[in-house]
Amino acid sequence: MNDAARGQSKYLALHLRFEVDMVAYSQCEFGGGEDERKELQAYRESHFPLLIERLKNSTPISPTELRKLGRCPLTPEEAGLVLAGLGFKRGTFIYLAGSHIYGGQSRMHPLTSLYPNLVTKEDLLTPSELAPFRNFSSQMAALDFIACATADVFAITDSGSQLSSLVSGFRTYYGGGHAPTLRPSKKRLAAILSENSTIAWDSFEERIRKMIEESQRVRGRGYRRSIYRQPRCPACMCKYH
Repeated sequence: MNDAARGQSKYLALHLRFEVDMVAYSQCEFGGGEDERKELQAYRESHFPLLIERLKNSTPISPTELRKLGRCPLTPEEAGLVLAGLGFKRGTFIYLAGSHIYGGQSRMHPLTSLYPNLVTKEDLLTPSELAPFRNFSSQMAALDFIACATADVFAITDSGSQLSSLVSGFRTYYGGGHAPTLRPSKKRLAAILSENSTIAWDSFEERIRKMIEESQRVRGRGYRRSIYRQPRCPACMCKYH
């Protein structure tokens, strides 16, 4: 993995799913206190009325428990810690895919402090180059797809997104084993980070590496699981048809 952090011609692509809709829908808390809780609740009421109705008729799960269950999206800071734990150095070039990060620059600061060579498509393209795509979300996503699919390493913080599924599947199918995709387990990462006041850095690195290595093992595609995310597996894709 360290090889991908060397040389200006190599880069890591990071799909960071921390947009306001993802954050609000998760029902998790991210250290913003009462102001954050009110803001996200207002967003849920405005954009997710079915979720609000469902919550009225279900047993509430605390934000702490949601995090333990691995249901909270990774923050930019947590994503940076995972990359640092894997040995990516400060000089690593990172392409950031996705939309606007909830919390803006202040939320991104821990990640950009660790990795200052972080860019988006808005940084790489001039306004005139980007203009033909701006009004078409699918075309903006296609630009991210190209950058992520051709990266030396692709890191995702939520494997359920359409872009992450398509990119990881493309890299699995065409990469010939040389296009790694890093998929941290949010549940295992939450357990590791819960020990942040006592865990030594060496132990943190070891557990992060083990988590990622286990996520890269080839497994059979489960029934009705995405063919895009798992285009190659030991089992025949036609088994259930």
